[in-house]
Amino acid sequence: MSTPPSNPPPYGEPPQGPYGQPAQNPYPPQQGGYPPPPGAYPPQPPPGAYPPPAPGAYPPGDYPPPQQGAYPPPPPPLPYGEAPSLGAYGPPPKKTRWGLIIGLIVGVFALMAIAVIVFVVIIGKGTVTATDVKVGDCLKEIPGNTRVLTVDTVGCDQPHAGEVFAVLLMPEGDFPGQSAIEAYQNKCEPALATYAPNAMTDNTVQLYVLYPTAETWSQGDRAVTCVATLDPPRAGSLKH
Repeated sequence: MSTPPSNPPPYGEPPQGPYGQPAQNPYPPQQGGYPPPPGAYPPQPPPGAYPPPAPGAYPPGDYPPPQQGAYPPPPPPLPYGEAPSLGAYGPPPKKTRWGLIIGLIVGVFALMAIAVIVFVVIIGKGTVTATDVKVGDCLKEIPGNTRVLTVDTVGCDQPHAGEVFAVLLMPEGDFPGQSAIEAYQNKCEPALATYAPNAMTDNTVQLYVLYPTAETWSQGDRAVTCVATLDPPRAGSLKH
């Protein structure tokens, strides 16, 4: 009795042996295959992959560790208040406010000393400030300025143009005004009559008065100085 032919196996599958036995591969496996041709390139990694690192190499994106011995590490910070050792560079010294103030004071005193020396050299030995003259001083010439700061004094035995015969001090307080100063100026004529009675009848003798202003009053000037002018200048005091 014949059996109907079985359906052929699907494409690509080996035929099955009888009784469910697997079919044997009619072609024995080849040993070794073919070697790659000379000069062929090794298989390339897929796109985006990185080749394995070589021995001693650094992984992608990393930086080499710091080399030992190239630069020494910085010294550790010193404790607060401890000075650096010899050879180290510490912070620059800070200028204190007291140092600047002392420097300014020294500079001011130096300038004042220079100003005094220059003033003495300029005015000379016979020049004094107008507020420092005293009774009996003789003036080399009568100041022609409306504001008198200094006068030139000479010995009364030399020709001179004026002689101080009275210095009247006004009382302390606020600046009294021009009327009070004029009242003190009017005291000069009786004072001349007391100092040198003969001068009252001498036509060559006139009166010249130095008095404080509001500005000099604020600086301590309280003197009304009475001066007898001599025209022409003469030698000798009015008292003789």
